[in-house]
Amino acid sequence: MAEKIHVPTVAELNAKGVTPDVLFWVGCAGSFDERAQKITKAMAKILAHLEINFAILGKEESCTGDPAKRSGNEFLFQMQAMNNISIMNGYGITKILTTCPHCFNTLKNEYPDLGGNYDVMHHTTYIQDLINQGKLTFGKGDYKGKKITYHDSCYIGRANGIYNAPRDILQKLDAELVELKRCRSNGFCCGAGGAQIFKEAEKGTKEVNVERAEEALETKATIVASNCPFCMTMLSDGVKHFNKEGEVQVMDLAELVANANDL
Repeated sequence: MAEKIHVPTVAELNAKGVTPDVLFWVGCAGSFDERAQKITKAMAKILAHLEINFAILGKEESCTGDPAKRSGNEFLFQMQAMNNISIMNGYGITKILTTCPHCFNTLKNEYPDLGGNYDVMHHTTYIQDLINQGKLTFGKGDYKGKKITYHDSCYIGRANGIYNAPRDILQKLDAELVELKRCRSNGFCCGAGGAQIFKEAEKGTKEVNVERAEEALETKATIVASNCPFCMTMLSDGVKHFNKEGEVQVMDLAELVANANDL
């Protein structure tokens, strides 16, 4: 799909008397970070390819409040959350899709306490469901036999127990999945969680992301798959630390799926 796709806003559809089946929550990283924008575009291409009735909030979308809450500013978190809830409830939003585990965890597990009750899906499980329903198939063999390792992000893995969906997707790509020595419930953080990405690291002997990247490189995989824009940044920086960016790619699952469908 070389042509540009039009991604409508909820307000745009609302003006036509239409409510989207799925609200695509882009998130701060997916909106403003140049690398994460590629993940956003890949997911939008998949949705458009399947002709799913989706929309974004656009300028009406604000931060979920996750960084504020993790760094201890509960008041700011509730202000941000209540504003988002007011907007989404006003539009009658019921189903939310996001490519960010931090947004996913906050919207799913913390917004209900403030009156925001939605069916929240991370793109990992959403893509797996599309595959299981036969709506999403893979025609290209770009990843057949390629050695791929997968990094369990904290908020998808240990916080929400989603381990099989991403691995099922990689198996559908006909790739060779090589597990990291610390994976699934014993996974290791990329170093960005808990708002750590916004502050300087404490004193230590090695950066967390460098250690995680080192584990990934030990697998001899040519692709490190992730499902989180923060993990993407940290793992990419870790690979660069070892001057391996020419040999090892860090890619989001949405990008892998979009590429395999020539989108």
